[in-house]
Formats: sequence, structure tokens, C-alpha cells
Amino acid sequence: MTRTEFILGGQKSGKSRRAETLAAAWLDASPSHRAVMIATAQAWDGEMRERITRHQLDRAQRVPGMATVEEPRALAEALRQHSDEQTLTVVDCLTLWLTNLMMPVDPALASDEAGVVAAAEALCAAIAAAPGPVVLVGNEIGLGVIPMGREVRAFVDALGRMNQQVAAACERVTLMAAGLPLVLKGAA
Repeated sequence: MTRTEFILGGQKSGKSRRAETLAAAWLDASPSHRAVMIATAQAWDGEMRERITRHQLDRAQRVPGMATVEEPRALAEALRQHSDEQTLTVVDCLTLWLTNLMMPVDPALASDEAGVVAAAEALCAAIAAAPGPVVLVGNEIGLGVIPMGREVRAFVDALGRMNQQVAAACERVTLMAAGLPLVLKGAA
């Protein structure tokens, strides 16, 4: 298993399923192995609550041994806290984490550009320092048209920069499309 992998793709491309498959394989490899998911989603409304519940139930069936920790903002700290040599840590998803930083429910908590850059740098440092394997999931949304609205363009730009930083910090980068992995960096 590669020590660090960044899984990118569009909505419902198979990103989370690949991360779960890697976690299940890690757990099956040794009785001393553990797996933890750091979930960044927040239930802003009824539809999101239903989505989170559905993901939790599905994940519990596919990877029953994986624990879940919810951390919408302090991702680098959560990674440092939960990573050890026997634990595979899955972060799902970086796009929602960035949303929580840039467009939180409470606008007073919004990070400015410098804060977002610092948070991404802290995350990359935590990835590099993690003693155990780390799998990160994020969306690739920069393949379409330029979005309307300054805030949305700023978000797309910030996500693209962050994706590049995280990709540079990881040994393997995999692009998912239609449930199929395409290795962009590292061994297949």
C-alpha cells in the first residue's frame, strides 16, 4: 500500500468507494490494523443530514471496522491526532473542508485567502508527518466552464491550488471517472 494517496474526481465518480476499498484491504492485512475516517461534511439542512446518514450506513456495511470522526475545520490537527503506524486515516472530503473554511454557515468564521493558504500548508505538513497511511478524497471541479460570481470563482481557484498542494504532498494521485481509477502520480 502507498503511504499517501490523493483521490480526485467528479461527483459520484467512485472516490469514496476507492478510499473505502483501500481501508478494507488495510484492515484485512493485519489484525493490529485500524482505520479511521475523518469526515468533513456538516449537516446544513435536511437533505444533507439524509445524505450523511446514508453515507454512514453504506460505509458501515462496506467497511464495518472503520471508525468515523467528524471534523469540519481543524483537519491538520485531526490528522495529527488520529494517525499512527497501525492506523490508515481516510479524509473525506477536502472540497467540503475548503467550503467550511471559505463559506461557513456563520460568515464570521470565514477564512480569508491567507487563512486558506495557511490551512492547506498545515494540512500538507500533517500529511508529510503522518506515521501511518493517509488517503484523502477531493473533488476535481476545474474542468468545466468558468463559474459566474466572484465568490464561486475564488472558491474554484482556491480548490485548484489546494488540490495541487495536496497532490504534491502525496506519493500517489488517482483520478476517478465512472468508478475507474486512473493513476496520475505514483505506481499503479
